[in-house]
Amino acid sequence: MIDMSDLKDRLRADLTTAMKARDDVRSSTLRMVLTAITNAEVAGKQSRELSDDDIVGVLSTEAKKRREAATAFTEGGRSEMAAKEPAVGAVIADYLPEQLSEAEIADLVTSAIAQLGVAGEGMKAMGRVMGAIQPQTKGRADGAAVAAEVRRQLGA
Repeated sequence: MIDMSDLKDRLRADLTTAMKARDDVRSSTLRMVLTAITNAEVAGKQSRELSDDDIVGVLSTEAKKRREAATAFTEGGRSEMAAKEPAVGAVIADYLPEQLSEAEIADLVTSAIAQLGVAGEGMKAMGRVMGAIQPQTKGRADGAAVAAEVRRQLGA
C-alpha cells in the first residue's frame, strides 16, 4: 500500500479536529465513514487502497443509507432517530462532489439519447442510455433519479 488518497487524509484530519472540538455528530459520522472505507478496502480476496473515486462511491452509498434510514425511522414512528439522520447526511455531503440538479440530469439524458441515436427505441434502449450516463453521474446524482429521467424521456 503506497500513499493514501487525499480524501481519506482529509477525512482523518477532520475527524481529529471534530474530536478536539467535541463535535459528537461530526466525529461519529466520520468514524462511521472511515470504517466503511476500511471495510471496502479489505473486501474481496485481496486488500487494496481505495482511490478518491472509490471513496466517493463509498460516501455516496453511506449518504443513501442515511436518507433511507431517515425515511424508515419516520415511518416507524421513531422521530428522535429520524431527526439525527439529516445531520449525519449533511456531514457526509460535505465530502461529496456537488450534486447535479434535475435540469442538469435531464440535459445529460437528452444528450446521451441523441448521441446514441436511440430516441425511437423506447425502453429497449434504457440499458445503453444508463451505461452511457453512469460514468458522468457517479457520485454526483442518485441512480434512481437518473433512471427515472431516462424512463421519462424514453417514453415509458
